[in-house]
Amino acid sequence: MSERLQPGDVAPDFTLPDADGNEVSLSAHKGRKVIVYFYPAALTPGCTKQACDFTDNLTLLADAGYDVLGISPDAPEKLGKFRDKENLKVTLLADPDKKVLDAYGAFGEKMNYGKTYMGVIRSTIIVDEQGKVEKALYNVRATGHVAKIIKDLGI
Repeated sequence: MSERLQPGDVAPDFTLPDADGNEVSLSAHKGRKVIVYFYPAALTPGCTKQACDFTDNLTLLADAGYDVLGISPDAPEKLGKFRDKENLKVTLLADPDKKVLDAYGAFGEKMNYGKTYMGVIRSTIIVDEQGKVEKALYNVRATGHVAKIIKDLGI
């Protein structure tokens, strides 16, 4: 399990394929704030709710200077199905080898119904214009999380 990021840390740069197989890098967003959120699996109820909430608030976030990137261990093809089925506007990125999830502390030990296992820790990292971590939120809930971020950021 990797270390969790803290405010002030340099956000690890990454390049991952999006739902169409195009490469997207964090460094390409320098000069804008970026909300990087990690979720366990496309096409599941909680992750769908969260992705739809980000999509519904994308214009508000963009107008406030934020780009949104959603990262899961799903393959690009599955992300494409997820995007098309739910009409998502958020940029979804594939991290099947979990290198970025690990670098951000968003993959590790979880507990569910008394069983311990390794999995994606639902997390949101807010990166400032210089590429530094502004906020690092771990073990967030899918429902109501986007509204809380908007409130906390004063948007």
